[in-house]
Amino acid sequence: MESRESSVAKQAPDAAVDGGALENKSTPTPPGLRQDLAVLMKVRLNFFVLITTFFGYLLASRGGSFEWLKMMHTLLGTAAAAFGSAAFNQLMEIELDARMKRTADRPLPSRRMDPVVAFAIGWMLCALGIIHLAVQVGHETAYLTAATIAVYVFVYTPLKRVSSVNTLVGAVPGAIPPVIGWVGAGGAMGWEAWFLFGLLFLWQLPHFIAINWLCREEYESVGYQMWSNGDVSGRKSGALSAIFALALAAWSLLPGALGFANLLWSLAGPLLALVMMALAVRFAQDGRRESARRLFLFTLLYLPVALVVLAIAWRLRG
Repeated sequence: MESRESSVAKQAPDAAVDGGALENKSTPTPPGLRQDLAVLMKVRLNFFVLITTFFGYLLASRGGSFEWLKMMHTLLGTAAAAFGSAAFNQLMEIELDARMKRTADRPLPSRRMDPVVAFAIGWMLCALGIIHLAVQVGHETAYLTAATIAVYVFVYTPLKRVSSVNTLVGAVPGAIPPVIGWVGAGGAMGWEAWFLFGLLFLWQLPHFIAINWLCREEYESVGYQMWSNGDVSGRKSGALSAIFALALAAWSLLPGALGFANLLWSLAGPLLALVMMALAVRFAQDGRRESARRLFLFTLLYLPVALVVLAIAWRLRG
């Protein structure tokens, strides 16, 4: 999912030399091919996809032997598909990205990369990811990955210009990777898999609402339909974030109720979500960028901490 948008890497200026003397003016160094490919594939953003896929695999491996090779195949296929879908997403938004300062220097809107080349990269990576998963891991993981690509590229991306419900739709492909990991390790599509899906789904909503509010002027200028549009005070965005964080806290009680996590998660999981809710309430009350940024940064911290705690509680449950 977009927020899901990775920022352009900062470029260090080179000092110009004339007759052995340094000039006051500096010329920015254009990104190289490696940097452009990393931006096209949203490598930093998709790192979270791999983290959640790994934890899904890890959790499903409890009680059995951990198949490292199969885990690597699962991550490889998932990564290829995620990188390819990111390329397709940017191909569909070249003109819009060119109009926003935060995305104008991406390789496609800046015309450093030919769209035909980007299309070929996206197509090959998506095909490689799906086929690799089908052959090396299992057909169910390939189906889940294909569905993730389809929703992200063909539903979420165009919907951003039509309806603010795009945030809910975009959270769906963002919540599937841990399920891919779970199924890749041999887990069944039971309550545990649906819990992982719901955890990631609900976590994304405060995360992306905070991003959307911080970037609302640019999103509004290109016609993106977001919940944060027109919300100068931040009251609406903060309230929505608080509601979703509270839902996340309630959802976090499910493992304890169903007996697939111990007391550690039953206490820590809801508590982490309630801290997120408190930050969202603070943002709704004061409407400051600093408060929105604190909420955003905590959502980044929440995910790895929550997954580690969940993994410990899941594997140690009696």
